[in-house]
Amino acid sequence: MVDIANPSARDRSPRRLGALAVSALALMLSSAAAAAQAAAPVQDLVIHAGAVIAVPGEPALGPTTIVVRQDKVAQLLPGHVDVGDAPVIDLKDLTLLPGLIDTHVHFSFSPATPNWSAAIDTPEDVALFSFSNAKKTLEAGFTTVRDVGSDGYAIHALRDAINDGTVTGPRIFLSGTSLSIVGGHGDMSGLNRKTTEALFPYDYTGACTGAVECALRVREAAKYGADLIKITATGGIMSQQARGLGQHLSDEELNAIVTTAHSLGLKVAAHAHGGQGVTASVRAGVDSIEHGTYLDADTAKMMAARGTWLVPTLGLLDSHGTSDTARITPAVQAKMAEARKVSGDNIRLAVRYKVNIAFGTDAGVSPHGENARQFRKMVEQGPMTPMAALRSATVDAAALLGQSDHLGTIAPGKYADMIAVAGDPYRDVTVLEKVAVVIKDGRIIARPAD
Repeated sequence: MVDIANPSARDRSPRRLGALAVSALALMLSSAAAAAQAAAPVQDLVIHAGAVIAVPGEPALGPTTIVVRQDKVAQLLPGHVDVGDAPVIDLKDLTLLPGLIDTHVHFSFSPATPNWSAAIDTPEDVALFSFSNAKKTLEAGFTTVRDVGSDGYAIHALRDAINDGTVTGPRIFLSGTSLSIVGGHGDMSGLNRKTTEALFPYDYTGACTGAVECALRVREAAKYGADLIKITATGGIMSQQARGLGQHLSDEELNAIVTTAHSLGLKVAAHAHGGQGVTASVRAGVDSIEHGTYLDADTAKMMAARGTWLVPTLGLLDSHGTSDTARITPAVQAKMAEARKVSGDNIRLAVRYKVNIAFGTDAGVSPHGENARQFRKMVEQGPMTPMAALRSATVDAAALLGQSDHLGTIAPGKYADMIAVAGDPYRDVTVLEKVAVVIKDGRIIARPAD
């Protein structure tokens, strides 16, 4: 993404076109390879693993043979045995576990994306950039993600291209554009009115006012292919506004959104920092609280009773340095300083009161491909056990997605999404930061050179 605040980048038309051409060529080559792979019959695989964490949260299995047929797991057999003529993948020195799931990413941007990127980036640019971020994420071991706020419809195209085998990437469940109040977090701010109205016309954004219009936005999102609804119930840290982190959507609007979404079979993920907004969102019946920075004990108890999930995004406040003056303005700095005072309280309360916790990083605000760094924060701040932290990114994340029948464990009939690491993540969760092998849908995506 080009920063037009950088003088060397302003006079950049030839460089920009050249970079785009290279990126486009790389995408076409990757797409062609993936399409060729998808067109050929998927080979069966036999994996000989040194240890297998088939169900995170339960004891690991010893040496095991995993038989993969097409894109599904077919058998788990004790020991290392020969099974037919299928290729054998030797992972006897590694621990095999389910593919990881990040339930809070934004593929269409990164920490370096300027606020004015929509003025210079075409939808094709966004699609290529999103694909690049998806590739980094998959190679880091995250075979499934929930994208909870990428502008436009490039993310829909990427999801569909991955699903039909045109390109290779993580399985994506998406919300599309977030629903917000006019001028709130999720609605563009920081640009002058003429520019904002040109780049972000009202009917293009997820902004809404009143129960009727907010219900309409939900129905529109469903109409155009959303897998879930994302709302910004409170102010946001990265918004270019000095209006705090309090409740934005009214109780009436929250109730209308949740009722409409649930009637259409869609879950609702609520960005919520301020305590009042967190509580109001839980009372309205949202399915997950994203961030939950100022979560309090009473609301944590209510979440546990209702089965509401917390996605704590613990790396959010560590993703930007104060030298990033284009994004970390005085208004943003003030909110970050206040939020840092309670950093980690949300996950500690969630652990104490047994709130459901799903792994989510806010990648996009934090760097893509470094998602696994959050595991150590969960262990340090929870404190969660390494076992519980791993479970939050597999079994529990799959439950939040409503995909427990397909994802989250290594079991016959489930998708053959697996990763291998050197070491025991139950003892040292940081081994998940260096994934040796990635397998998605029974295909080897990444492995070390022989």
